[in-house]
Amino acid sequence: MTADELARHFRMQPHPEGDFYVETYRSQRRIPTDALPAGWGEHSWSTGILFLLRQGECSHLHRIRQDEMWHFYLGGALRLAVIVPDVSASEPLLGQDVLAGHTVQCTVPAGSWFGASPLEGTAFALVGCTVTPGFEFADFVLGTRDGLLSRFPSTRLSLKRSRRHSQPQASAPSLRAQRHSHGKPTMLLPQSGASPARSACQATASSGAGRQVAPC
Repeated sequence: MTADELARHFRMQPHPEGDFYVETYRSQRRIPTDALPAGWGEHSWSTGILFLLRQGECSHLHRIRQDEMWHFYLGGALRLAVIVPDVSASEPLLGQDVLAGHTVQCTVPAGSWFGASPLEGTAFALVGCTVTPGFEFADFVLGTRDGLLSRFPSTRLSLKRSRRHSQPQASAPSLRAQRHSHGKPTMLLPQSGASPARSACQATASSGAGRQVAPC
Protein backbone atom coordinates (compact mmCIF):
# COMPACT_ATOMS: atom_id res chain seq x y z
CA MET A 1 0.00 0.00 0.00
CA THR A 2 1.44 3.35 -1.07
CA ALA A 3 0.53 6.99 -0.46
CA ASP A 4 -0.55 7.43 -4.09
CA GLU A 5 -2.81 4.37 -3.85
CA LEU A 6 -4.43 5.78 -0.70
CA ALA A 7 -4.91 9.21 -2.31
CA ARG A 8 -6.63 7.61 -5.29
CA HIS A 9 -8.71 5.27 -3.13
CA PHE A 10 -10.05 8.08 -0.96
CA ARG A 11 -10.33 10.54 -3.90
CA MET A 12 -8.16 13.09 -2.13
CA GLN A 13 -7.34 16.59 -3.28
CA PRO A 14 -4.59 19.13 -2.40
CA HIS A 15 -5.02 21.02 0.86
CA PRO A 16 -3.79 24.64 1.28
CA GLU A 17 -1.77 23.65 4.36
CA GLY A 18 0.07 20.94 2.40
CA ASP A 19 -0.34 17.52 0.77
CA PHE A 20 -3.76 15.83 0.49
CA TYR A 21 -7.12 15.49 2.21
CA VAL A 22 -10.74 14.51 1.78
CA GLU A 23 -13.68 15.61 3.89
CA THR A 24 -15.41 12.50 5.22
CA TYR A 25 -18.02 14.03 7.52
CA ARG A 26 -19.96 17.26 7.83
CA SER A 27 -22.85 17.39 10.28
CA GLN A 28 -26.14 18.43 8.75
CA ARG A 29 -27.03 20.14 12.02
CA ARG A 30 -26.08 23.82 12.14
CA ILE A 31 -25.07 26.10 15.00
CA PRO A 32 -26.76 29.51 14.51
CA THR A 33 -24.67 32.66 14.31
CA ASP A 34 -26.07 34.09 17.54
CA ALA A 35 -24.86 31.00 19.46
CA LEU A 36 -21.23 31.50 18.38
CA PRO A 37 -18.63 34.20 19.07
CA ALA A 38 -18.85 37.41 17.09
CA GLY A 39 -17.56 37.11 13.55
CA TRP A 40 -17.89 33.34 13.25
CA GLY A 41 -21.09 32.99 11.27
CA GLU A 42 -23.18 29.83 11.12
CA HIS A 43 -21.25 26.53 11.39
CA SER A 44 -21.92 22.81 11.22
CA TRP A 45 -21.84 21.01 14.55
CA SER A 46 -18.74 19.06 13.53
CA THR A 47 -16.58 18.05 10.56
CA GLY A 48 -13.99 15.35 9.90
CA ILE A 49 -11.31 14.77 7.26
CA LEU A 50 -8.69 12.23 6.27
CA PHE A 51 -5.28 13.87 5.85
CA LEU A 52 -2.32 12.29 4.07
CA LEU A 53 1.27 13.46 4.52
CA ARG A 54 4.15 11.95 2.54
CA GLN A 55 7.86 11.99 3.30
CA GLY A 56 9.34 15.32 2.24
CA GLU A 57 6.02 17.13 2.62
CA CYS A 58 4.53 18.90 5.63
CA SER A 59 1.50 20.65 6.97
CA HIS A 60 2.39 24.36 6.91
CA LEU A 61 2.11 26.28 10.16
CA HIS A 62 -1.47 27.50 10.43
CA ARG A 63 -4.25 28.04 12.94
CA ILE A 64 -8.00 27.67 13.16
CA ARG A 65 -10.58 29.02 15.59
CA GLN A 66 -11.59 25.62 16.96
CA ASP A 67 -9.97 22.77 18.86
CA GLU A 68 -8.75 20.16 16.36
CA MET A 69 -8.35 16.50 17.32
CA TRP A 70 -5.87 14.42 15.29
CA HIS A 71 -6.27 10.63 15.03
CA PHE A 72 -3.57 8.23 13.78
CA TYR A 73 -4.68 5.58 11.25
CA LEU A 74 -2.04 4.18 8.89
CA GLY A 75 1.62 4.46 7.92
CA GLY A 76 4.49 5.76 10.02
CA ALA A 77 4.70 8.33 12.77
CA LEU A 78 4.54 12.07 12.28
CA ARG A 79 5.59 14.97 14.46
CA LEU A 80 3.21 17.80 15.29
CA ALA A 81 4.66 21.24 16.01
CA VAL A 82 2.43 23.39 18.22
CA ILE A 83 2.96 27.03 19.25
CA VAL A 84 0.55 27.98 22.01
CA PRO A 85 -0.43 31.59 22.77
CA ASP A 86 2.08 31.94 25.64
CA VAL A 87 4.91 31.37 23.13
CA SER A 88 5.76 27.89 24.41
CA ALA A 89 6.17 25.04 21.94
CA SER A 90 5.71 21.28 21.95
CA GLU A 91 6.19 18.46 19.46
CA PRO A 92 3.97 15.45 20.19
CA LEU A 93 4.48 12.31 18.12
CA LEU A 94 1.41 10.80 16.46
CA GLY A 95 1.85 7.09 15.73
CA GLN A 96 1.10 3.53 16.75
CA ASP A 97 4.08 2.82 19.04
CA VAL A 98 2.41 4.06 22.21
CA LEU A 99 4.93 2.29 24.45
CA ALA A 100 7.68 4.39 22.85
CA GLY A 101 5.88 7.68 23.54
CA HIS A 102 3.64 7.94 20.50
CA THR A 103 0.01 8.91 20.88
CA VAL A 104 -2.87 7.82 18.65
CA GLN A 105 -4.97 10.86 19.47
CA CYS A 106 -3.95 14.47 19.98
CA THR A 107 -5.95 17.67 20.47
CA VAL A 108 -4.52 21.02 19.35
CA PRO A 109 -6.11 23.88 21.32
CA ALA A 110 -8.10 26.50 19.45
CA GLY A 111 -6.00 29.44 18.24
CA SER A 112 -2.65 27.61 18.40
CA TRP A 113 -0.25 27.74 15.47
CA PHE A 114 0.56 24.21 14.38
CA GLY A 115 1.91 22.06 11.60
CA ALA A 116 3.13 18.50 11.05
CA SER A 117 5.72 16.46 9.16
CA PRO A 118 6.46 12.72 8.86
CA LEU A 119 9.38 11.41 10.90
CA GLU A 120 12.50 10.29 9.04
CA GLY A 121 11.82 6.81 7.71
CA THR A 122 8.07 7.40 7.46
CA ALA A 123 6.95 6.96 3.85
CA PHE A 124 3.54 8.42 4.64
CA ALA A 125 1.14 9.03 7.50
CA LEU A 126 -2.64 8.83 7.17
CA VAL A 127 -4.44 10.65 9.95
CA GLY A 128 -7.89 12.01 10.69
CA CYS A 129 -8.77 15.49 11.94
CA THR A 130 -12.03 16.27 13.76
CA VAL A 131 -13.12 19.88 14.32
CA THR A 132 -15.97 21.19 16.49
CA PRO A 133 -17.74 23.48 15.65
CA GLY A 134 -17.29 22.31 12.09
CA PHE A 135 -14.45 23.62 9.95
CA GLU A 136 -14.94 26.32 7.34
CA PHE A 137 -12.12 27.77 5.23
CA ALA A 138 -12.98 31.16 6.76
CA ASP A 139 -11.62 29.73 10.06
CA PHE A 140 -8.24 28.93 8.46
CA VAL A 141 -5.22 31.26 8.66
CA LEU A 142 -1.95 30.21 7.03
CA GLY A 143 1.12 31.51 8.83
CA THR A 144 3.77 33.74 7.30
CA ARG A 145 7.32 34.24 8.57
CA ASP A 146 6.95 37.98 9.23
CA GLY A 147 3.55 37.59 10.85
CA LEU A 148 4.66 34.81 13.21
CA LEU A 149 7.89 36.59 14.15
CA SER A 150 5.90 39.72 14.94
CA ARG A 151 3.45 37.86 17.15
CA PHE A 152 6.00 35.53 18.76
CA PRO A 153 9.24 37.57 18.97
CA SER A 154 10.95 35.05 21.29
CA THR A 155 10.33 32.21 18.86
CA ARG A 156 12.72 32.12 15.89
CA LEU A 157 11.14 31.04 12.64
CA SER A 158 12.57 30.54 9.18
CA LEU A 159 11.14 29.55 5.85
CA LYS A 160 12.88 27.29 3.43
CA ARG A 161 12.07 25.78 0.09
CA SER A 162 11.74 22.08 -0.50
CA ARG A 163 10.66 20.19 -3.55
CA ARG A 164 7.05 19.17 -3.90
CA HIS A 165 6.08 15.69 -4.91
CA SER A 166 3.89 15.35 -7.97
CA GLN A 167 0.21 14.96 -7.23
CA PRO A 168 -1.24 11.44 -7.33
CA GLN A 169 -3.63 11.00 -10.21
CA ALA A 170 -6.73 10.90 -8.04
CA SER A 171 -10.09 11.69 -9.52
CA ALA A 172 -11.41 14.43 -7.25
CA PRO A 173 -13.43 17.65 -7.38
CA SER A 174 -11.69 21.01 -7.51
CA LEU A 175 -10.22 22.37 -4.30
CA ARG A 176 -12.39 25.01 -2.64
CA ALA A 177 -9.31 27.09 -1.76
CA GLN A 178 -6.12 27.49 -3.78
CA ARG A 179 -2.99 25.69 -2.67
CA HIS A 180 -0.28 28.12 -1.60
CA SER A 181 3.15 28.00 -3.25
CA HIS A 182 5.31 29.72 -0.61
CA GLY A 183 8.17 28.04 1.25
CA LYS A 184 7.48 25.67 4.10
CA PRO A 185 7.98 26.69 7.74
CA THR A 186 10.63 25.42 10.09
CA MET A 187 9.88 26.22 13.71
CA LEU A 188 12.60 26.75 16.27
CA LEU A 189 11.97 26.65 19.98
CA PRO A 190 12.35 29.90 21.98
CA GLN A 191 15.91 31.02 22.74
CA SER A 192 14.97 33.15 25.74
CA GLY A 193 14.83 30.38 28.31
CA ALA A 194 11.17 29.55 27.83
CA SER A 195 10.58 25.84 28.26
CA PRO A 196 8.34 23.83 25.94
CA ALA A 197 4.78 23.36 27.14
CA ARG A 198 3.49 19.91 28.02
CA SER A 199 1.82 18.57 24.90
CA ALA A 200 -1.96 18.64 24.77
CA CYS A 201 -1.60 14.95 23.83
CA GLN A 202 0.43 14.22 26.98
CA ALA A 203 3.37 13.16 24.83
CA THR A 204 6.84 14.20 25.92
CA ALA A 205 7.89 17.53 24.40
CA SER A 206 11.49 17.87 23.25
CA SER A 207 13.44 20.66 24.89
CA GLY A 208 16.61 22.64 24.40
CA ALA A 209 17.21 26.16 23.20
CA GLY A 210 17.25 26.52 19.45
CA ARG A 211 16.17 22.96 18.78
CA GLN A 212 14.53 22.61 15.38
CA VAL A 213 10.96 21.40 15.47
CA ALA A 214 9.05 19.75 12.63
CA PRO A 215 11.33 20.65 9.73
CA CYS A 216 9.83 20.33 6.27
